[in-house]
Amino acid sequence: MKRIIVVITVLFASFLQQSLLAQDTLRVMSYNVIYYGGYPLCNASKTNSVLHGYFQTIAQYANADIIGIVKAGAIKLSPTNNNYTAPLGFADSILNNALNLAFPNRYAYCPFTNTSAANNLSVLFYNQQKLGFVELTTSYANTTDFDTWKLYYKDPNLTTTHDTTFLYITLNHDISGSSSAAARGAQIVGEMQNIKSFFSHLANHINMGDFNTRNTTELCYQTLVAGTDTNFNFFDPPFMDGTLTYPADWDSNPNLYKSFLTTSTRANATDNCDNGGGAKDWYDHIFISPWLKRNANYIQYIPNSYRTIGNDGNRLNISVNGAPTNTSVPANVANAIYGLSDKYPIMVDLAVSYNTTGVSPADPQYPTGLQSQTKSNAIIHVLNPIQNKLELNFSNDVLQQNLHLYCYNMLGQLIMNTNIAIQDENMSIPFPYAPGIYFIKIANGDLTISNLKIVKY
Repeated sequence: MKRIIVVITVLFASFLQQSLLAQDTLRVMSYNVIYYGGYPLCNASKTNSVLHGYFQTIAQYANADIIGIVKAGAIKLSPTNNNYTAPLGFADSILNNALNLAFPNRYAYCPFTNTSAANNLSVLFYNQQKLGFVELTTSYANTTDFDTWKLYYKDPNLTTTHDTTFLYITLNHDISGSSSAAARGAQIVGEMQNIKSFFSHLANHINMGDFNTRNTTELCYQTLVAGTDTNFNFFDPPFMDGTLTYPADWDSNPNLYKSFLTTSTRANATDNCDNGGGAKDWYDHIFISPWLKRNANYIQYIPNSYRTIGNDGNRLNISVNGAPTNTSVPANVANAIYGLSDKYPIMVDLAVSYNTTGVSPADPQYPTGLQSQTKSNAIIHVLNPIQNKLELNFSNDVLQQNLHLYCYNMLGQLIMNTNIAIQDENMSIPFPYAPGIYFIKIANGDLTISNLKIVKY
């Protein structure tokens, strides 16, 4: 009997070891970089090369697989684009002079938008060794753009199972100010309505950024975690972990949330547009979907992994690199966090299980074109791949309408911006651009009718 028990124990240990080996971790970071790259520089005393150095140090320490930066300077999208504060190609400058110096050839970035013509925007960087980019799934414009991107995990079994595990990331930068709660609420209500038009329920989805909320009773916050449609409610990790309880008011009682506070890294405002006061408020959050909470589709939030990088819980009214000495990060990292932004970066970790069976729940994203049926019956198809013409097919619901077509390249640069009068169910539009992948948005005013991906050979 003893021998049988030993054999069973050895077999179980071997199985457990294999299970643990069939795992990966994705580290996700959200960071308000306060007009990084913008001109005139928010950090007026620092050049972009200095800021790149700070970001390199932070990235090297964080070792993240997904980095969402919000409130970056509005990057010029094309040579003729006039709504910008950061130069054309600045996302590549971040790659070349910061992120890929920290980890050579690790990062790529997703196409980004600035439909709202704001002076700032959001950019999503990802570890291309672990993740692949699928599409810019949806973009909602309200003062700034709220973009949602679709990534896939490069599972080692993918060539065998052909069953892809997707991860959606939404980046936010809401209106700031204690008197702007209603405006923030309207932004997130609109963002969630937009997301609902593309999904039947939340999938593996992270909604993160600087929400500028003062407490959990704000409409902005309640819309995300306690909306009337429970299929679209997110979870805030510190509350889900049981570390904190609802309701919470970090603006009035920062002492109760000291280790989570993200504003400010500086005891005194030192530049043109930053906040002082040390870590006195909590504006930045990483919200996770129910699927990520319960490991519904091979990716799961690791409990208690949420943290504010560089905040040791003793920074109230004190700079990140001030006395008493901050022991939560090395001194050079504390200095870099102080130098780059008045916000602390935040992180969570996700556990990834390898898909060895090819079995997974259906992805709740509506097929291309179908998502708009919640507001319109319009269906628009594109013929792929294309050569020198963009071939579109329209359902009867959009005939005789005047719509607007936007086309973005993989860098997020707007390369085509034109009105289209729909006279027939088929339309051919010249497409004199280089081979590659492009993204089409067709809109009727502020209403997005369809988002399409095209491939040109």
